[in-house]
Amino acid sequence: MTLQQLRYVVTVAETGNITEAAKRLFVSQPSLTNAIRELEKEMQISIFVRTNKGVTVSNEGDLFLSYARQVLEQTSLLEEKFLNKKEQSPRFSVSCQHYSFAVNAFVDVIREFGGDKYDFTLRETQTHEIIEDVSRMKSEIGILYTSPKNEEVIMKLVRQHGLVFEELFVAKPHVFISAEHPLAKKGIVTLEDLEPYPYLSFEQGEYNSFYFSEEILSTLDHSKNIKVRDRATLFNLVIGLHGYTVSSGVISQELNGENIIAKPLDVDECMRIGTIRQKDMPLSRYASAYLDYLKNHI
Repeated sequence: MTLQQLRYVVTVAETGNITEAAKRLFVSQPSLTNAIRELEKEMQISIFVRTNKGVTVSNEGDLFLSYARQVLEQTSLLEEKFLNKKEQSPRFSVSCQHYSFAVNAFVDVIREFGGDKYDFTLRETQTHEIIEDVSRMKSEIGILYTSPKNEEVIMKLVRQHGLVFEELFVAKPHVFISAEHPLAKKGIVTLEDLEPYPYLSFEQGEYNSFYFSEEILSTLDHSKNIKVRDRATLFNLVIGLHGYTVSSGVISQELNGENIIAKPLDVDECMRIGTIRQKDMPLSRYASAYLDYLKNHI
């Protein structure tokens, strides 16, 4: 296995096409194909699935590529330190629940490391997918919460996938509502206060049980329920329908504007929000910086 072979497979995965990858790498298509087949034979896996339309990454290839990118990142650090060679295109990915502080920290990382070329990914996605992304190293960092009701299930999955959970902070539940909401002037909101209004939550696909819900207190019955996929839609409905959602209370006016406010919810519950990452895997400089920025925003 060579660094060149690792660069080859990463480029093929990016382009999804052997011919296009060969052009980008300035090698012949047969040479590229042979190099990949030799690597697959040596590693005893099939990194790619060949089709008439090109190539796709296999499940085991997805995991292999994650480690390959880590090796290339460390190589880049060595070249930068000892050969004064700047990295051309830094890579970093985060998968998270819908938290504004996660976005703010991501922006800070790009400002610090972006340069002229970069390939960064921020996935605001479903809870189970966050765990899958980090376990398969599609993302280096994941962000989610646990509570007394879901902690056993979530932490079991985290351990089964070879990950570790590190607490960022503990929050009391808040509701996000419109600044024009009839309850906006209340100091503390009760569940009885909220009963007439639509309850908004993020759908979790096939894992749509309360264990994977992004909102604490998801087991409670609500007469008006609306599920959404993205944060912009949720906040539009919060404003347009006097709806509400339950979250940590950490909100960014820079990202979400002044129309969304947080109010403490009068319940005896707590949210433990933290990061997940690969166990015993050294963090890249981007991930280390991201964690620092997270703590600053929190």
